[in-house]
Amino acid sequence: MPPSAAYRAETRHRELGSDFYDIVQPARFPDHILRHRNQRSAERVGLGSLTDEEWIAHFGRFAPLPDNLEQPLALRYHGHQFRSYNPHLGDGRGFLFAQVRDATNGRLLDLATKGSGQTPWSRHADGRLTLKGGVREVLATEMLEALGVDTSKSFSLIETGEELERGDEPSPTRSSVLVRLSHSHIRIGTFQRFLYLNEPHNIRKLLDYAIQTYMPEIWRDDEASRAVAFLEEVCRRVARMGAQWMVAGFVHGVLNTDNINITGESFDYGPWRFLPSYDPAFTAAYFDETSLYAFGRQPDALLWNLYRLAECLLPLAPQPSLEHALTAFEPALHREFPAAIARRLGVRSKGFEQDGALARAVWTFLHESKAPFEQTFFDWYGGALSAERAKKNSSSAIYDDASFQPVLAALREFEPEPGIRLDHPYFAREKPCTMLIEEVEALWAPIVAQDDWSAFSAKLGDIRGMAEAYGSADS
Repeated sequence: MPPSAAYRAETRHRELGSDFYDIVQPARFPDHILRHRNQRSAERVGLGSLTDEEWIAHFGRFAPLPDNLEQPLALRYHGHQFRSYNPHLGDGRGFLFAQVRDATNGRLLDLATKGSGQTPWSRHADGRLTLKGGVREVLATEMLEALGVDTSKSFSLIETGEELERGDEPSPTRSSVLVRLSHSHIRIGTFQRFLYLNEPHNIRKLLDYAIQTYMPEIWRDDEASRAVAFLEEVCRRVARMGAQWMVAGFVHGVLNTDNINITGESFDYGPWRFLPSYDPAFTAAYFDETSLYAFGRQPDALLWNLYRLAECLLPLAPQPSLEHALTAFEPALHREFPAAIARRLGVRSKGFEQDGALARAVWTFLHESKAPFEQTFFDWYGGALSAERAKKNSSSAIYDDASFQPVLAALREFEPEPGIRLDHPYFAREKPCTMLIEEVEALWAPIVAQDDWSAFSAKLGDIRGMAEAYGSADS
């Protein structure tokens, strides 16, 4: 069955040329068991009509999509990993498989893999993904989308029938291949590679491609002005992503420069966590021994990465102009954070000053009370209108604390966002849907023990119900 009429193929990344990627072959797997199919996203790119057999052919065996990339492209990049430069990175267990257009808004989207086999950048690794790693990425992306974070989508997860040896989980462990749908896979590290190789002509080529493809509205005829405008725009987009993470209580875990893309979209989930309660020192990765990427340090980490992008643009624009462009980050972060708080509480924005006052009150309360993070936003979704509902929940005693009174006073100044659905069944429950680490382990346990996927499927249904209630189901 061919894709639907909404399917629009693209091969734009191939136009960059062989300095930017390597043509590779996908691994041949002994088995293909479809474990997750993101039908909502498939409909948006015209692939919803594929049968499961066709789906596996394209996203498990990687038969090319019609009129799309004929061969997968392993993308080349470098990056700072925990602030140590690594010139030996690149797509070591993934590739760009296809590019498509979103039928709803025309955005160019990448279909790219994780766990699809070895490439020239595998560095002697097997190029595979554990099934548990794939399950964790599905859960992360679904939860983040429901909480209003701009994130890549876990498009497909297929179990592949191999036994893998890993040092950080019981082995042998099951294998999988993941396909993610993302706006861009051009990373800060993509630019860094050409600075390292002293190839300003390729920095220029990448810059122009990125602007023309993802942000044509900022094009400037003068090259230096173009580079500065690009850096400013990336700063704004990355700031927005950082604000969304903080308000979702999310810790990415590995904020290396190869994990930050130029479109400001959250992607590439290895170790990640959601906060049980507000804790700036909360860290996701067990190997982050200095807590470099702790929850409260994420904005600083993002800005540090943006400085590395600015360095890459020095061959094209003067340093003072690039330094000034970097000053766009903090105002954007401070603007986006209170706006994100208002969205999470389901209240209509009253402008930067009043939104900021509400955000400060909420953040102070969460810090001083150590109230359950997600529970607080759930209880008060709809603002002061939800006071009676919040008092009925088992957590209501925390709102008697003096630190909550400024929150309540601020909320009384806000009206509910038009169209919010407080009558949605999700708000009839006492506790919100959460995704704490112990819950993830509980979802994985029956899969590894009895191949029982019922708890995983039920959790995805619960997350989607939350997304519907918060109006983020089709983001």
